Amino acid sequence: MTNLEIVCENNDYIVVNKMAGLISEKSPYEDLTVENQVFNHLLKNKQKPYIGVIHRLDRVTSGVLIFAKKKSILVAFNNLFSSRKVQKTYLAIVKNKPPKNKGHLINFLVKNKLEKRADIVPTKTKDSLECTLSYLVIDKNDFGYLLEIKPKTGRFHQIRAQLANIGLPIIGDKKYGSDQEYLPLSICLHARKLTYQISDSKESKTFEAPLPKNAFWTFKSS
Repeated sequence: MTNLEIVCENNDYIVVNKMAGLISEKSPYEDLTVENQVFNHLLKNKQKPYIGVIHRLDRVTSGVLIFAKKKSILVAFNNLFSSRKVQKTYLAIVKNKPPKNKGHLINFLVKNKLEKRADIVPTKTKDSLECTLSYLVIDKNDFGYLLEIKPKTGRFHQIRAQLANIGLPIIGDKKYGSDQEYLPLSICLHARKLTYQISDSKESKTFEAPLPKNAFWTFKSS
């Protein structure tokens, strides 16, 4: 049984460090999901706990994931996400050296439902969505280059597709062209931080998830 790693918990929400390989929310086809883990944890103190799925991470991605304990908190976080008052910061490891130490990528993305992937198209079409992110090279090791990524939009497989489009597939992400082995059902993509603006305030709150514990993620800066 995979243990649940709790980053922060209070009466309103629980923040966990999602393990790569698990899907975020409960499914009739999966016995073990992060939502199931959270539910079992909450059952220890409450007979019928409420769980609101605020956002999701891909199965292959690890990192910060928040669940609401109250309906009102779910609504509040949904409003924060929809008004873009939430900033996610990801870390990714790519084998190839980026063309520049920092960059800003703007692309048009089409969801390929048949192959369950995102395709970058050269120009805007009726089916495409604009996706934007910035990246910064912050370290390197024997496996590759560590990028800090801040998406401005939240499209399906956006980071994976946009990086692969400039010749930087994330290590282990064979769906997007990586030729390097990694852990099963996992890629070197980690949701490191989530920062949101506190309502009616200029203050912000940040949650940070520890890095995966394997050799790929051993860097001087981490």
